[in-house]
Amino acid sequence: MQPNDVRIIRGAALPTAVVGVLGALAGAVVAGAEGALGVALGAAVAAAFFAIGLIALSEGGRRWPELLMGLAFVVYTTQLGLLLVLLLLLRDASFLNGRAFGAGVLVATVAWLTGQARANLRLKVPYVEPEPSTVAPGDRP
Repeated sequence: MQPNDVRIIRGAALPTAVVGVLGALAGAVVAGAEGALGVALGAAVAAAFFAIGLIALSEGGRRWPELLMGLAFVVYTTQLGLLLVLLLLLRDASFLNGRAFGAGVLVATVAWLTGQARANLRLKVPYVEPEPSTVAPGDRP
């Protein structure tokens, strides 16, 4: 993984973790242990969804840059399929509050995307490869 990708993941994961912890506390106050577990699990699912996708695309783009768009489609489709399976498994779960789970996913998604956008804006990554200068230090161009 490239160093810039690590910075982007860190810039997105930290606010998501903070929001997840604060949301779990709020869920505990509003709906008890089931609410806290629902928000925490929802935030973890959202963070895992985005982090795994970003890591997979980073590695795939580094190895096969010409296949990046196809890889993005496969990664996203696979993520949605796994998310559907997880939601079907948790549909009748009695150990968590479904509304709190949804709120955790929603709030963590907003936190992750905001953190990722902020990290991307702060990186200053050139979008072209600068050509090396062929002018000697004492010469004029």
